Amino acid sequence: MKSKITDAYFERIGYEGPKAATPEVLRKLHELHPQSIAFENLNPLLGIPVRLDAESLHQKMITGGRGGYCFEHNLLFKHMLEALGFKVQGLAARILWNVPEGTVTPRGHMLLLVETEGTYYIADVGFGGLTLTSPLLLKPEIVQKTPHESYRLVRPDEQHYIMQAHIRGEWKSLYQFDLNEQFLPDYEVTNWYLSNNPESHFVTGLIAARSENGRRYALRGNELSIHHLNGKTEKQVFNTIPELRYALEKNFLLLIKQLPGLDKTLERLVEQKEAAE
Repeated sequence: MKSKITDAYFERIGYEGPKAATPEVLRKLHELHPQSIAFENLNPLLGIPVRLDAESLHQKMITGGRGGYCFEHNLLFKHMLEALGFKVQGLAARILWNVPEGTVTPRGHMLLLVETEGTYYIADVGFGGLTLTSPLLLKPEIVQKTPHESYRLVRPDEQHYIMQAHIRGEWKSLYQFDLNEQFLPDYEVTNWYLSNNPESHFVTGLIAARSENGRRYALRGNELSIHHLNGKTEKQVFNTIPELRYALEKNFLLLIKQLPGLDKTLERLVEQKEAAE
């Protein structure tokens, strides 16, 4: 059964390499996953439960052609890595990205600690528009290149790490984490809050992101941004439901035909944007 599930996952992300717990396999899977399975919040936006059990993740993200947010992405990735023989531990992080300095946020993000061949890596296939496209060595204060931005880990103290990305010539902090292991019940509590709190940005607005060779796609509301690695950014605003649907299907590779209430929600988002302007 495990073999059938991993084979379906490999087909979903377009992986045809060896099935072994090696650094090379980890790097390739980590690169392909964010290209094929988009970050998106359609379930909480539409009031559909976000389920974190393995079967639900498989049905939604592998056979269902959908994406998800951090808990879904990284739990799915964890299951796939473990099926290959990797040793994987779930971690939790406090978001620092776009947060005023000094603000203490909850542990609202999931990432992974992966061990293979005696070396530890940080893996994270679910951080939206700045999702890693390669695992990072668990080594602070060194610049680590990925197929997209360069990243580094810094140590503010002996317990914590801060993930930073090099963006437009500056190092930007994304989140802070430690190495205390987290388990499914820990994620389920935070997941329920983020997907049900009426003030959660996952409930109030449309978010989608996907990486591709040489670029990243990011959708906020009805505005699509395409960030190229050379620094150029293209923007496009969608003012109709068919345009937004087309973007979700084409740019984010999502199968959304059967989603109940999607058109009504997209119409509301477009009207809210027009009213704000």
